[in-house]
Amino acid sequence: MYSVRLWSVRHSRGLNAFYKGFESVLLRLHPLFKAVGYDRLERPVAAVERSVKGLLFDCQMCGQCALSSTGMSCPMNCPKTLRNGPCGGVRANGMCEVKPEMRCVWVEGFKGAERMPGGVEAMQVVQFAVDQRLKGKSSWLKVVRDKSGEA
Repeated sequence: MYSVRLWSVRHSRGLNAFYKGFESVLLRLHPLFKAVGYDRLERPVAAVERSVKGLLFDCQMCGQCALSSTGMSCPMNCPKTLRNGPCGGVRANGMCEVKPEMRCVWVEGFKGAERMPGGVEAMQVVQFAVDQRLKGKSSWLKVVRDKSGEA
C-alpha cells in the first residue's frame, strides 16, 4: 500500500484532473441520487469509495476527503492525523518522527501539490478538524450534497 500511496503523490496532477471530471459527473447525478435517497446510497457508494481510494491513497475513510488540497497525500495517514501541515518533528531527511521508516505525509503532499495547478495555494487553506461522526461515510456523496445545497 505504501508504494502505491507514493505513486499517487507522484501522479497527483493526473489524478487531480481525473477527480475534477469525476466530481462533475457526480454533481450531474445529484437529481438521481436525491430520487433514490442519499441514505440508501451511502453504504454501496462508501464501499466503492473505500476500495478505490484505499488502494490508491491508503484512504482512512474520514468522510471529509482533503486529497485535492493535500497533493493527493491523505493527511489521515499521519500518525498524529494532522490535517494542516507537518508537526515540528519531521526529520531532516523528510521522514516521520513517529514512524521513522515512513516519509512524512506532508513532505510527500507538498511534492504532490507542486505538480498540481493551484496545489500549493490549496494547501494553505485551513482544514477543519475531522468530524468523527462522518468516519466510514462517503466523502463523494458529501461533496455532492454540499455543492448542491442538500447538506
